[in-house]
Amino acid sequence: MDLVIKNCKLIDEIGQYNIGVENGKIVEISKNPIKCDEIIDIKDNYILPGFIDPHVHFRDPGLTQKEDFKTGSLSAANGGFTTIIDMPNTLPKTNTYESLKEKIEIGKSKSVVNFELQAGHSSLEEMEKMVELNPISFKVFMDLESDESLEEIFSNLGKLKQTTDYNGLVAVHCEKQTIIKAETEKLKQKEENEAIDYSYARPSSSEDESVKQAIELAGKNNLRLHICHLSSSKSLSLAKSASKIQPVSWEFTPHHLLLDNSAFNTYGTFIKTNPPLREKQNSIRIDDLDTDSIIGTDHAPHTLEDKTKGVWQSSPGIPNLETVVPLLLTEVNKGKIDLSIIPKILSQNAAKVYGLENKGEIVIGKDADFTVIDLKRKGKFNINEFETKAEYSPFDGWSYTGMPIMTIVNGKIVMNKI
Repeated sequence: MDLVIKNCKLIDEIGQYNIGVENGKIVEISKNPIKCDEIIDIKDNYILPGFIDPHVHFRDPGLTQKEDFKTGSLSAANGGFTTIIDMPNTLPKTNTYESLKEKIEIGKSKSVVNFELQAGHSSLEEMEKMVELNPISFKVFMDLESDESLEEIFSNLGKLKQTTDYNGLVAVHCEKQTIIKAETEKLKQKEENEAIDYSYARPSSSEDESVKQAIELAGKNNLRLHICHLSSSKSLSLAKSASKIQPVSWEFTPHHLLLDNSAFNTYGTFIKTNPPLREKQNSIRIDDLDTDSIIGTDHAPHTLEDKTKGVWQSSPGIPNLETVVPLLLTEVNKGKIDLSIIPKILSQNAAKVYGLENKGEIVIGKDADFTVIDLKRKGKFNINEFETKAEYSPFDGWSYTGMPIMTIVNGKIVMNKI
């Protein structure tokens, strides 16, 4: 064996376990000692299947002053993530065969964690070529499209599923363009705008209408739908109802779970993101997490200059990879989340939705991706100690209890704080 991890606690299991790894795979799980030249003692801490973030923006290529695949993947490893799924809104957009091929090479040369890529939509002919490179899904930013173009995009994806190996999964950013335009124009009539106005310019109704539309279009074209960064309580009800009839999944971000739009009064444009933080009565909350939930951080770093250009011109996005796990473990320690759902919401469910068959569970034969957590480690977030290029976070200075202390990717340690 290449590696043995000893003195492991497994969630919902009694006693200590030892895990043997060979050629990047789990080959033995035993309470008995396992012989190996390289043995890591994780000292009776919990070992979980490596965390998967299905929603990051590593900004590479074209926007690497904000983040790149090296710093982004180091940020992921530092936050306990072994696999990330990167989004296509780079420069150029990842919506051609050549741009997708280029990004694959960038990831291979820079990433310290496993990565998958979402492809942007384009012509049916170009998407057919992209399928040859196995993008994990196609992403549609519905807020950037008219109703007519959305009909065409979903129709093309339906045809793509019939004629190629495309898996039929479409990930969507749900906000209704017409509502955003109308509300933004109204608010810009004010003599002076405050940061919180941004949340009213993109109201929860725009998300609700867009989620409804996405469900209809996905059903009509026989596609599997994944709703990114779901933030409205009504949208959650719509998604849950639809999931009983057709394949619909969704993800939550830490900022939408833990903050509401009153945070604009504290953090100003640093908290600006799409979709924006919701009014308390319309927002999702920690209580909404259950065994079917998925966490997607929407890690979206910018420069400080980008974030301080006023209400309308500041860039939307929050870096989250290095804060989300301690934030959730803190909620576990407060008794608001059961520890047993952590591997589901941070690994297993995303692996199922995205077809990552060798990930998401600690089982013999699966990939040796692990996240070790210390449930009792305490501290305060310090943005200066993070690996991301971003120099801001709404959670900077927040106290936490519980921390990822080791990240193992394909049997190799990429982060160790034991």
